[in-house]
Amino acid sequence: METKRHIDAAFSDWRGEIYNLFEGRLGHVALITSKKGSVRANHYHKEDHQYIYLVSGAYKSYSCDIQNPNKKQVLEVKPGDIVETPPLIAHAQKFTEDSVFLAFSTREREEGKYEDDTIAFSVTEGYLNKELKKA
Repeated sequence: METKRHIDAAFSDWRGEIYNLFEGRLGHVALITSKKGSVRANHYHKEDHQYIYLVSGAYKSYSCDIQNPNKKQVLEVKPGDIVETPPLIAHAQKFTEDSVFLAFSTREREEGKYEDDTIAFSVTEGYLNKELKKA
């Protein structure tokens, strides 16, 4: 399932703060905005390991193991939280406020790679990308 942890400042002084968000190999990073009430994802990745760091706003993260879709998990996510989603875990975000987040992926997303690795899977009611293969 997904895990969530809050990231506190690793360093702080009169100049400001440093937050260490991620360590490891990355294939892609995106800055994404979402409007209150919108739903993102509703899919799973065959190989990609994903991390979402919430900069501002709030959302509920819905997830389930695709082998056991009836056992769902819901996490309340607030600014400073990072949610880790391993491969084969279906996930969706339902935004309870206008939000800004950073999405870190271990796989590249250039033409075709995202679509080959991403399978549509309804975890919660809302948007489902019709361009993706379905589970």
